[in-house]
Amino acid sequence: MSGTETRQSRSRGVGESVPRPDGTLKVTGEFAYSSDLYLAGMIWGVTLRSPHPSAWIRSIDVGPALAMPGVLAVLTHEDVPGEKFYGLEHRDQPVLAVDQVRYQGEPVALVAADHPERARRAAAAIVVEYEVREAVTDPRRAAFDPSCPTVHEHGNVLRHQPVRVGSHFEAPVVVTGEYEVGMQDQAFLGPESGLAVPAEDGGVDLYVATQWLHVDRDQIAPCLGLEPERVRLSLAGVGGAFGAREDLSMQVHACMLALRTGRPVKIVYGREESFFGHVHRHPARMRYEHGATSDGRLVYVKAEILLDGGAYCSSSPAVVGNAASLGVGPYEVDNVRIDAYGVYTNNPPCGAMRGFGAVQACYAYESQMDRLAEACGISPVEVRIRNAVSQGSTLATGQVIDTPAPLADMLRELAAMPLPETGDGGLLDMPGGVSQTTHGEGVRRGVGYGVGIKNICFSEGFDDYSTARVRVELLGGEPHVLVHTAAAEVGQGLVTLQEQIARTELGIDRVTVAQADTAVGSAGSSSASRQSYVTGGAVRAACEAVRERLAELRAGGASLVEALERAGAVEETREYRHRPTFPLDPVTGQGDSHTQLALCVHRAVVDVDTELGLVKVVELAAVQDVGKIMNRQALEGQIHGGSAQGLGLALMEEIQVTDGRVLNPSFTDYLIPTILDMPPMRVSILENPDPHAPYGLRGAGEPPTLSSTPAVAAAVRAATGLPLSRVPIRPHDIALNG
Repeated sequence: MSGTETRQSRSRGVGESVPRPDGTLKVTGEFAYSSDLYLAGMIWGVTLRSPHPSAWIRSIDVGPALAMPGVLAVLTHEDVPGEKFYGLEHRDQPVLAVDQVRYQGEPVALVAADHPERARRAAAAIVVEYEVREAVTDPRRAAFDPSCPTVHEHGNVLRHQPVRVGSHFEAPVVVTGEYEVGMQDQAFLGPESGLAVPAEDGGVDLYVATQWLHVDRDQIAPCLGLEPERVRLSLAGVGGAFGAREDLSMQVHACMLALRTGRPVKIVYGREESFFGHVHRHPARMRYEHGATSDGRLVYVKAEILLDGGAYCSSSPAVVGNAASLGVGPYEVDNVRIDAYGVYTNNPPCGAMRGFGAVQACYAYESQMDRLAEACGISPVEVRIRNAVSQGSTLATGQVIDTPAPLADMLRELAAMPLPETGDGGLLDMPGGVSQTTHGEGVRRGVGYGVGIKNICFSEGFDDYSTARVRVELLGGEPHVLVHTAAAEVGQGLVTLQEQIARTELGIDRVTVAQADTAVGSAGSSSASRQSYVTGGAVRAACEAVRERLAELRAGGASLVEALERAGAVEETREYRHRPTFPLDPVTGQGDSHTQLALCVHRAVVDVDTELGLVKVVELAAVQDVGKIMNRQALEGQIHGGSAQGLGLALMEEIQVTDGRVLNPSFTDYLIPTILDMPPMRVSILENPDPHAPYGLRGAGEPPTLSSTPAVAAAVRAATGLPLSRVPIRPHDIALNG
């Protein structure tokens, strides 16, 4: 290998803003997403869904559908070849409804036809007789009212996680609040889709957009009555995920239809079906009480956190664990009494979404810190500094922060950033832009702050690991590296990072990352901000093993090319695990439950038209500690993107559910921030390495989503003087109360 190539590989290694290999294709529209899949002879699958949130199924007549031309199969739960239930943590969700439906949109039957429109018409022709029953839609009633019907036989409480520390719950200053977070959707642009192909061995090959190939396989195979090795998954192009692709959607359905018909089957959800076909962020109702000294130092925190998990379990128990363990935020307090609950209802199922339980708690505890600052007569920044954790602090769960946590310094840096200037008064500077109907008479400016703490990687004793296979060989006479993992690239830039690590560790510029599939060991889920940590660690470990082998081959002074000519390919596979974690005690909530913790702080500046209830976010500023910058451009994109989702939750994003029915399953009525809603951002990235993590890195994708929401909400409160204890803040919350 030449010195020129060595220098080039280092310039495109860890720490550099290396361009994404998929970037140009995505910008030009040439990238193949899962919805673009095509195979000669393929047919189309469609799902019939329940119109009711809660009902008994008395009969299903598939005859009218089967009689239609072009229809090749119509399946119900009776046609499920294996186990009829699946699930991430508990197998409580039916492949197809058996004797009842528990939420609006639950899958009831499947159709395969030679054209998608014929499949849709056939699905509409299926006659289902329902006996509608009372829907359980109030999570408080579901959790605490003994007379409430049970959604599942084992009761409505999925998990109750207490946290108990200390016994002193009196203080000179006490502030209380009740807070609510609406149901947010991940709102990815690429709908659920995939292609199932029957195989000669009686198995099936599935090409699908997902976040977790191996756990998908381990849920699909039992439902098909097949051994796991006969269910082979390959990652298709993913058009965003944000947690919603952790659960199964169309995977089992497409495979069932393919095996029944002997034909490749493609399923692509429409936008409305997508809203029913995946989990959402848990809506939350929270009661908090903070006690402090007169100078704002926390004495105690009491909290009740109620998370609506909807009809099925999904990942709700883990979400509850996060909300409980991080429920007081990154603050030192000696006395804590938290009760976090996840409950079943007949509302849409909820599961993973960026921030995963910590988002909901963060909005509540940060709102409380603002109330505490006001009660004590000190600034919102100062009250946070006085209570900030640092390295060596003990969390409410008893876990000691043993890595850098410079929260107070981060807050000081944020507060010192210049504030944006006031606009010139033109309509484009006003809330509402050119659609503004006043000329700024009621516009007020506000500034707010938010702080968030997020766990990185899976917690509470989960066997969290990743596998990487690295191969070095000569291609065209030049050294080439092939990296193979099952880690899902969902838009975060993981493919780029794997290339960077290989170049850094092996000094070879030519690197290819193979398509992620189940032909290699599990890489776990692309969630919990964990892939850079665990898959990065696995790729690094495999590269180190390859490097050692290459060093042996070159011991006599041979060049790399000569060594590879003699030995052929050099390949090593390695697993990487982070340090162990432990479950929270079910009574006290104590335990070292988290691998790593990450901090982000936000400042928001808003202009609010107090007469119309319109809000314009003028600027967001953020300070985040990432341990080690692996790719600055990708990292900045994560901070901007996470901030955008937090802004959306603060001001506009909510799935409207009434009596268990979704009222706005479209991007016409479910609003997400556009480029016109996103303000300029000031971003400061700190590097305080975590000695336990590969390269000292700290997962970075989720923390901005936590702190941006309370910062925006606090700024709106500052501008209006209103308490505003619910997000998203709606125009009538401001205009009718101002």
